[in-house]
Amino acid sequence: MSAPNLLDRYLRLTHEALDRVRPGAPERSFLRGATDDFLAMARAYLADAEHFAAQGDRDRALAAVSYAHGWLDAGVRLGILDGGADDQRFTLFR
Repeated sequence: MSAPNLLDRYLRLTHEALDRVRPGAPERSFLRGATDDFLAMARAYLADAEHFAAQGDRDRALAAVSYAHGWLDAGVRLGILDGGADDQRFTLFR
């Protein structure tokens, strides 16, 4: 798969993943702060990826979107984010 197609695929996949996840930790739990941090980092890296892509810097865009999705995937894997049973966008334990 060529780099332009790979970037477009990961941008779409990460947008879908961000739309799908929900906080997994209860509102008043200690882990809710981590949930909020993971979501904030994913959103920030995704915004960076879109900025780099708009500037034509596809290498940095691909790196940033990979980080964004990594935050979401790790949050789902840890259970602080709920991705449902979606094993197409997230790496699930079982």
